[in-house]
Amino acid sequence: MSEQTTQGTAGVPTASEAPPPTGSLDTTQPTGIRRVLSGSVGRNLGLVVALLLLVIVGAVTAPDTFLSVSNTLTILRQASILGVVAVGMTLVITAGGIDLSVGSVLGLASVVATIAAVQDLADQLHWSIMILMALLVGVGAGLINGIVIAYGKVVAFMATLAMLIAARGLAEVLAERRTLQVGDRDFIVFLNQDIIGVDILIWIFAIVAVIGWVVLNRTTFGRRTVAIGGNREAARLAGINVRRHTMWLYAISGLCAGIAAIMYLGRTTAGTSTHGTLLELDAIAAVVVGGTLLVGGRGTITGTVFGVLIFTTLTNVFVQNNLNSSIQAVVKGVIIVIAVLLQQRFAKPTGRAT
Repeated sequence: MSEQTTQGTAGVPTASEAPPPTGSLDTTQPTGIRRVLSGSVGRNLGLVVALLLLVIVGAVTAPDTFLSVSNTLTILRQASILGVVAVGMTLVITAGGIDLSVGSVLGLASVVATIAAVQDLADQLHWSIMILMALLVGVGAGLINGIVIAYGKVVAFMATLAMLIAARGLAEVLAERRTLQVGDRDFIVFLNQDIIGVDILIWIFAIVAVIGWVVLNRTTFGRRTVAIGGNREAARLAGINVRRHTMWLYAISGLCAGIAAIMYLGRTTAGTSTHGTLLELDAIAAVVVGGTLLVGGRGTITGTVFGVLIFTTLTNVFVQNNLNSSIQAVVKGVIIVIAVLLQQRFAKPTGRAT
């Protein structure tokens, strides 16, 4: 009897198993449009469209200058420093962290590289000593951030905010609130040369972006970064040393700030505690607009590059048309808000990198 009952009810679908009525939509599955918008192709396509719209606006409003080769190189040159910092920031945010100190670390690195003792040593040995010092300061500050966050269990926001204040203050003390000029002309010449007609700063940005993309998308380190951002506890249970990995992520962010400091020195021929002021906010904005989730779990170096180019092109359009910088700040704010809203609407941490 029980066997017959089983056979009699086996073919009858329960309420939960019943197929949807003919013509109805299965709302549990994302639509084709939503899948495209939430995918990497859709995100990058949207960024390309936004960048093209800005280019069109610039070409229409300033037809004589905007599309010139010199202005295009100017945009790329201005994007290079922010772009290098944003690459390091992308890795940190992908892992669910934040680094508010990169601008101040950049300023400190530029000052340390140009203090009299370091410049004297560079004169005796080689100007690459200045580059080495800037990189060491960046990595050192990043390691301090990483150790305090990973092993001291201090919230990343507070730890890097403390570094922001401390690094800027230390830079002011070392520089005595003065601008320190770079005395080695070979150093300046090296960082202002062109390679096949393209400024070396642009090449540095391109190299850092490519390395960042490879690290995030083609290495175990990148996969672990995404896993930590997606679910920190699950990553730990899977055998990932979350603390050590977090420490190295902030060291990489500091390294990128050190590289950017060197680029600043080449561009301005001076080190000062004011270098990199508010640069961390622009970097975070570019990363978010590019499609990296603020909550972690998904990062995109390609999107970050587009985000940097969008903000830099927007600035150039305003400069070309002699528009008020305050209006530019408002427009940037609107773009950031729209990007965050779109993230909340279409994006979820999926453990993916692009």
